[in-house]
Amino acid sequence: MAIYPDLKEKTVLITGGASGIGAALVQAFAEQGSKVGFLDRDEAAGVELAEKLSAEGRQVLFVPLDLCDIEDLRSGVEAVRQKLGPITVLVNNAAHDERHATEEVTEDYFDDRIATNFKHQFFASQAVLPDMKAAGGGSIICMSSISWMAGFGGMALYTAAKSAVLGLVRSLARDFGPFEIRVNAISPGWIMTKRQLDLWLTPEADAMRKERQALKRRLLPEDVAKMALFLASDEASAITSQNYIVDGGWV
Repeated sequence: MAIYPDLKEKTVLITGGASGIGAALVQAFAEQGSKVGFLDRDEAAGVELAEKLSAEGRQVLFVPLDLCDIEDLRSGVEAVRQKLGPITVLVNNAAHDERHATEEVTEDYFDDRIATNFKHQFFASQAVLPDMKAAGGGSIICMSSISWMAGFGGMALYTAAKSAVLGLVRSLARDFGPFEIRVNAISPGWIMTKRQLDLWLTPEADAMRKERQALKRRLLPEDVAKMALFLASDEASAITSQNYIVDGGWV
């Protein structure tokens, strides 16, 4: 990956960083020399990743918590701030693409899916705002998805939440712009995380993916991390309120 010197020693906060795309983000920022705090409810995976990177001499802090609990989220942000310093890069990555039939959705399940895939992105952005204002700028990156653009079925609440991310990004970019805080989105396509490989990648699905993508190779978490590094860096200093699609040409 490219090296962005301005990312060295910056404090970066990543939600959902214990596995999948999130783990690739943690690894990529750590390799830039950033001080990386990451939040996740998967304690075992988070501890394992933090220990691995710490053994490599990286500056990382894992805080286990439930991002759906907003007070817990705020406490986690404060823990990162106290240990690693003011946060000037935030990657709102955490999500869960659980499939669901519309007929079976209850009000409680509806609220849970929105909390899991959208609500925490707003409150994490709110929590780091004072740090970025005091620093004279920062970068917030919110993960959307091509699922709503491509009209995927079978997970209406997930696609609704991911489309809402774009509205959030546009508004926050306008509100935060006077403080030199940039807010952008990344919309990944079908990224081959372990979860996707274990649950969804059948030979038939892989053939469909290959047909739909302009680029025929499988996309990896590192492909998303490369875009996040760029958007977090000073190389993207004039870029805000945008959505970058990393899908190999699917949509």
